[in-house]
Amino acid sequence: MIRILIAEDSNVVGLLLKTIFEQEGDMEVVGQAMNGLDAVRMALELKPDIVTMDIRMPVMDGFEATREIMTHIPLPIVVISTSINDAELQTSFRAIEEGALAVIEKPVGFSHPDFEANRRELVHVVRAMSGIKVVTRTRAEPAPVEADAWRPPELVLGDYPEVVAIGSSTGGPQALLSVLKGLSRNFPVPIVITQHMSKGFVGGLVTWLQAHTPLKICLAENFMKLTPGTVYLAPDDCHMQVERRMGGLVIRLDDGPPVHGARPSVTQLFRSVAKVTHGQGIGVLMTGMGEDGADGLLAMKRAGCHTVVQDNASAVVYGMPGAALALDAVVEVVRLGKLPVYLTGMVQK
Repeated sequence: MIRILIAEDSNVVGLLLKTIFEQEGDMEVVGQAMNGLDAVRMALELKPDIVTMDIRMPVMDGFEATREIMTHIPLPIVVISTSINDAELQTSFRAIEEGALAVIEKPVGFSHPDFEANRRELVHVVRAMSGIKVVTRTRAEPAPVEADAWRPPELVLGDYPEVVAIGSSTGGPQALLSVLKGLSRNFPVPIVITQHMSKGFVGGLVTWLQAHTPLKICLAENFMKLTPGTVYLAPDDCHMQVERRMGGLVIRLDDGPPVHGARPSVTQLFRSVAKVTHGQGIGVLMTGMGEDGADGLLAMKRAGCHTVVQDNASAVVYGMPGAALALDAVVEVVRLGKLPVYLTGMVQK
């Protein structure tokens, strides 16, 4: 049984969440905290398997409550937030810095046409996150960069790499921050990223990453030209692919069917890089859930690209690289703290 603590100051929303969870045979709500201070106290007393955390609460907000819980009794935390208020979005991502695993949209009411989709996503995320082992956080910093990280790859690229493609899911925002913060603003190739997120939150992720990293971060647009030192994130509900036009690489967005249940799909991004770069690409599959990205990474390796996965020890989800490793799609397994220096070494002329 998954024991859930709800931190939510609205009785109406709290009852909605409780009803959603307790309709599942494997979920039980053990309490509702009406403010952040109560959330910390009840987490210590009740020791739930997971906490759903509202951001805007009296006495202590969700950011401070997340920091206290992760410092004293680390638990999986899912932030449940609205996506319309930029200030709240940024506070939500600050909670991610402190160790929260995901940010998802607050569910709509039973009569709303989007209710069933919201309900399914909420239940899926909470069920998946509840089994993740988290560790005590003493400070809000990404994993340190390990300076002795890079060594020559076993697979030699056909030529100087044109693009780095990254895919991530569960725990991805923290991992992306760790990698991008460790790269120089003069990183000599473009970086394209597909990050699985709840609809409405990728814009907040762009803003948050831009505030903490030296690179230019932007939300990808159709036919946007790829330039060195710029990071492009896939927008909501669109596959992001890379095409070659007029001798250069550009973004191509499409609304094709989901791949491995995801749109945007990491596999779609990786396949497109495999197709257009002729071995002059680097694929990185980071922390996440499910199989999205594994097939695409294999396509990149077969095309002569260099392929990397984040190791289990530094991933949020243990076993994350399993599908890619089982397909023999991986050239290197690299710790999160080593990735910035590793990638920098790979793109040096």
